[in-house]
Amino acid sequence: MTEERKQKIESVLNHRQTNLTIVMEDVQDPRNITAVMRTADAVGIQDIYIINTGRPTQKKFGYKSSSGVSKWITLHQFNSVEECFQELRKRFTVILTTHLSSDAIDLYSIDFTQSVALVFGNEQDGVSEQASALADGNFIIPQVGMVQSLNISVACAVSIYEAYRQKKNAGHYEQSTMPANQMELLKTEWGLM
Repeated sequence: MTEERKQKIESVLNHRQTNLTIVMEDVQDPRNITAVMRTADAVGIQDIYIINTGRPTQKKFGYKSSSGVSKWITLHQFNSVEECFQELRKRFTVILTTHLSSDAIDLYSIDFTQSVALVFGNEQDGVSEQASALADGNFIIPQVGMVQSLNISVACAVSIYEAYRQKKNAGHYEQSTMPANQMELLKTEWGLM
């Protein structure tokens, strides 16, 4: 491994944001999942949670559009909404679902300087009632068009780039937040150790 590659890996690990995650519930198109993974990597999200209640856990992600991102992201897969939320509660202070409802808050009202998990539902039905009930609230992406929805990968990109903006302004990218044991594990997996 070249010195330049080592420095790139160190830089990426030092910019990972362990207090921000994406959850995808029953997303049907694997290309949407890999597109979300690619965007998550771009803003420094290490852990992504995938809930598949209607089909078996997917073994491999690696479509051309993902540019090999599956090697750099840690996926946590669940077959139960409740089990996934139990794990999320151990690591994240606030869990919000994307859901068009009367009590939904605006994306730009979310304080992304705290520990946040954002839950995105599938392409047809959105988030389940169970996920919505287990969450701390709902949020929407402001829109002025006739159709009040976006493709999941687009909605995710818009949302996590707002998180990136807030976290960058707050100085979160200037210091590593990753626990030492997770850092060492990833260094080994990524070939630094």
